[in-house]
Amino acid sequence: MRRLMALFGWFVGISAAEEPLRIVCWNIHHGAGMDGRIDLERVAKVIAAEKPDLVALQEVDKSCTRSGMVDQCAELARLTGMTGHFGRAMDFGGGEYGHAILSKHPVKSVRVHPLPGDGEPRIAFEAVVTWRGMDIRFASTHLDLDAERRLAQAKTLVGLLEKDTRPLVLCGDFNDVPGSPTIAAVSAVFSNMDKAPPALTCPADRPTAEIDFVFLKGFRAVKPLVVLPESVASDHRPLLAEVLRE
Repeated sequence: MRRLMALFGWFVGISAAEEPLRIVCWNIHHGAGMDGRIDLERVAKVIAAEKPDLVALQEVDKSCTRSGMVDQCAELARLTGMTGHFGRAMDFGGGEYGHAILSKHPVKSVRVHPLPGDGEPRIAFEAVVTWRGMDIRFASTHLDLDAERRLAQAKTLVGLLEKDTRPLVLCGDFNDVPGSPTIAAVSAVFSNMDKAPPALTCPADRPTAEIDFVFLKGFRAVKPLVVLPESVASDHRPLLAEVLRE
């Protein structure tokens, strides 16, 4: 009985607490699903179902021929009822290719951080967002396929972001696995959110690798990071994080 009362008290305390910041992070593969179809409405439905405050998207097209010359950031913002901001990584296919941040809250500024390497251009895309009267930082990244470049990019990214004292959520496709030098370099400075099993994120239909992550500074996890069981809309599965200010 005492244990039940204690558990009830814990539940009441959690339910009475502030609502957490809900975050979706997803490499959307320019809207192309495992079935080969480009379908932004399908992507938007997955996002909207989670009622996120902030969304970080990697592999986003803007006016590219392969995806019908659509501004995918603007279209996903329209479909989800959020505001959208695009961060260009490079010119591609008659348009641009990079990251998108969607937000339900005011975005004060956005910034593209170029990352080193002589392969495909890689960036971190950072937004300063006003949430509950405070400025927080929200950053999306997508690191290189090459291990040496990937580690250099991770170290540069940490150096770019660690000096700012405002709370930070850093998420994205790191193209590396737990225990690797890349993930260790980021985890040495920022808190790596634990995932609830199953933790594998790619490929979406039958995941074999855990390469998508969420890192925190000045936030704490409300519960483990969830890999959403979406197996068709992209080649990655999306992540859902719930966090509160420390």
